[in-house]
Amino acid sequence: MRVLLSTYGSRGDVEPLAAFAVRLKELGAEVRVCAPPDEDFARLLDAFGVPLVPVGPSARELTKAAPPAGGLPERAARLIADHFAALPPVAEDCDVLVATGLISAAAGALSVAELVGIRSQYVAFQKLSLPSAHHAPLAYPGRTHPPGVTDNRALWELDRESLNVLFGPGLNASRAAHGLPAVDDVREYVVGKRPWLATDRVLDPWVPDNGLDVVQTGAWLLPDERPLADDLAAFLADGEPPVYVGFGSMPMHAAADVAEVAVAAVRAHGRRLVLKGGWAGLTVTGDDVCLVDEVNHQALFPRTAAVVHHGGAGTTTTATRAGVPQVVVPQATDQPYWAGRVAALGTGVAHDGPAPTVESLTTALGAALAMRDRAAEVAALVGTDGTETAAKLLLGPA
Repeated sequence: MRVLLSTYGSRGDVEPLAAFAVRLKELGAEVRVCAPPDEDFARLLDAFGVPLVPVGPSARELTKAAPPAGGLPERAARLIADHFAALPPVAEDCDVLVATGLISAAAGALSVAELVGIRSQYVAFQKLSLPSAHHAPLAYPGRTHPPGVTDNRALWELDRESLNVLFGPGLNASRAAHGLPAVDDVREYVVGKRPWLATDRVLDPWVPDNGLDVVQTGAWLLPDERPLADDLAAFLADGEPPVYVGFGSMPMHAAADVAEVAVAAVRAHGRRLVLKGGWAGLTVTGDDVCLVDEVNHQALFPRTAAVVHHGGAGTTTTATRAGVPQVVVPQATDQPYWAGRVAALGTGVAHDGPAPTVESLTTALGAALAMRDRAAEVAALVGTDGTETAAKLLLGPA
């Protein structure tokens, strides 16, 4: 079977697809991944022999760019058009397309599958993309939830309206240009009746709702057997477990301050620091600091005292599986949700706001460091890799 996996977003959107691609290849499928053209994504996929079909602008550059004059609808329309331009020559040779990432990008990818006449499947990497009376939806820039509206069903109706206003015109313009009928309900078109939810049942429990037949596969985890760099391994061996601080693909606009805040907060607890530069380019100097960039979190996190991060789904899952306490400093989108889940499970602290101070981070880290026993308890409950379940669903019985 030939499979096209499509996403647009940060590394947290691309890495799970890489994991799924690896599993599908093991089962004999031919796999390509459609994703942003960033070099780190290309290297990641190339390491596993998975071809990249580049689409749209660099995700890293897009996080730094000023919004276009037309705002989010214009940016979404361009991204949808990019998918119609890049995917058809690849998709027409495939048997099935799996779409995730930004909902506008997923709408474009699913439309291409419809255009070329192949089967498609939508997958979410957190449940807030899936309508349910048991939780509220994410809010979109410029269309926040009205004050005083707390009923989840009412909020999901507003979410439906927002998606149609923000993404409907751009989606339908591209569809019309390719002879496809207009879509009346963007969310219903993307999510469908039986979406997949690729998250862990402990971290992201789905409560059944009459509206959707959700298939929760478990998180898609990329096996990482890379050794730690020699300088990092020596640093770890030369003292007590350090605190890891990294914010992944988040730009962290006050980057210099964040690095200084982090090292001050960690030093306040007599700890050493492993600092990941990430897309923000964080850096700080000191004998008690080890700077890293691309690093194997699966190997590193179990050797740390705590993990301070932005609350991406992948980082949250990896830190939880490692059994280490966390401080989550959410920046955007679903990250406040993951911060809340860490706090609710008692495995760490949700920082109040995206801009930590020395005082706030010192306090949060102190509270988290006392949660190590609970973090270890929850780690034992977290499920294993969900790619095998998803692959069997996609490919059918062996």
